[in-house]
Amino acid sequence: MTSVDAIVDKKLRDLFDCHLEEVLAKLPQSVHALLAEVPLHVEDYPSQQVIEELGLTEESNLCGVYSGVPLDQRTIDDRPGPPDVVTIYREGIIRLAAGGTEGLSSEELRRQIRITLLHELGHHHGFSEDDLENLGYG
Repeated sequence: MTSVDAIVDKKLRDLFDCHLEEVLAKLPQSVHALLAEVPLHVEDYPSQQVIEELGLTEESNLCGVYSGVPLDQRTIDDRPGPPDVVTIYREGIIRLAAGGTEGLSSEELRRQIRITLLHELGHHHGFSEDDLENLGYG
């Protein structure tokens, strides 16, 4: 595999997207049903606006973000708001997957994609960072 650069080039983007498709294909039907309700967006890296909204530094390796109102915080009186969306970031996930001394492996990349996707869907269901960490999706 390749070493990770600060910029996700076409080769890394294609590699990531191929592994994402493999991960999605192996997810249970219940997760696919959820993804039909909560769209998945994939971007190379977070926008400056997202970085600022989350109070992060530009060097942060953000892997994903859930945008919306978690299910456990909704009421029947809520007005419709922006749609729920899970966004995952190629650069953050690739950097995390390549963090070991072995460099970037296909297995670790798929593992980190899966963890990130399930982590953000967990936020949709109202799980906190601590909850997700305790479940192995931290």
